[in-house]
Amino acid sequence: MADTDPRAMLSALLQPWYDALDDPAKAQQEVLHRLLEGYAQTDYGAQHGAAQVGSIEEFRRAFPVVTYEDLQPILGRVMEGDTSAFLSEPVMGWALTRGATGKKPRYIPMTATDIAERGRYSPRALLNYVHRTGRYDVLSGYCLNQSFPSQVGTMQVGDRQVHYGYSSGIYARHGQRQAQLRLVPTQEEIDALGGWQSREDWERRFELIYQQAKDKPVTMLMGVAQMMLEFGSFCKRRYGVYPKDVWKMAVLVPASIPGIHTRYRPALRALYGDVEIVEMYGATEGIFAQQLDERPYVVPNYDAFFFEVQTRRGMVMVHDMRRGERGSLVISTAILPRYRIGDVVMCYGRPYFRCLGRERDYHPIRFGFESFLNGDWESLALLFR
Repeated sequence: MADTDPRAMLSALLQPWYDALDDPAKAQQEVLHRLLEGYAQTDYGAQHGAAQVGSIEEFRRAFPVVTYEDLQPILGRVMEGDTSAFLSEPVMGWALTRGATGKKPRYIPMTATDIAERGRYSPRALLNYVHRTGRYDVLSGYCLNQSFPSQVGTMQVGDRQVHYGYSSGIYARHGQRQAQLRLVPTQEEIDALGGWQSREDWERRFELIYQQAKDKPVTMLMGVAQMMLEFGSFCKRRYGVYPKDVWKMAVLVPASIPGIHTRYRPALRALYGDVEIVEMYGATEGIFAQQLDERPYVVPNYDAFFFEVQTRRGMVMVHDMRRGERGSLVISTAILPRYRIGDVVMCYGRPYFRCLGRERDYHPIRFGFESFLNGDWESLALLFR
């Protein structure tokens, strides 16, 4: 980390989040106002009367809830160069999903505002942990970088060529700059390896990570939980050691999978040692929440995004959810108005929630079974009360 006062930096980065948690209703009104100013500059926003929207109720009446499939035609226009059809700023790149749900990868456009937000919010979980515990020494070490490539190809957008890549690498590239972290390997070194489709690609990347980091003081790891598990298995298989035998890390910040604090916590600690596990919740579309304190739940970035959830009693704000209530999350970002992301979340009492999984009929049964196996009695009580 650069020679700056870490307390001052952390205060500047975290205080807007803390302020929003004190008054989420006010914060969400302010976010909606800011988002509508951007939407009003697009054809899509004009079509739905963004400039005339003055309240949450009007926003809901004017803008429909949409999925990625619903937006594909208008995103196609953006790819052809008609940026203002959906965006208020030029396209700076595209974030690519891994297609983990069995569907084709999704391409989410990024603007300068969106990229700045990715850099601002992706390190929040880590920085809040440091601020909460006083473990400023963590920032003096290296952050093991297991991210996917941030640039894997280029796409023609009108008369311009722009990069596309995986969101974890994009978060690593821009979050590292915002938080002044030292990544090992660097994101540029990971990008230079090329694609990420085959087992050979994985092995080459894991080899690069191990060789670049084995002699460095690594104190932290942020990224995709599945990759943390895969890398631990690689180290044991290739070199006969676990990551905990090579590095004395203080904290892991995993994301991208439900059950981090129940199903996967024992495995992560078996591989990486007696580390703190601080959950981050996000997707290709944005980093939406992170763990606030020692409780194993996440708390929304109310100062950054607009959060709704479709429940049995209708569409409600996330901050108005009742303990034990669950539903399908709807996010509004600088890019995406009222976007149904496809995740089911459950409230554990304000401001805490947890992602239960994707929108499938059997998710309560699966989540309940996993909660039972892992002794998560609070979740079981809320789920089946």
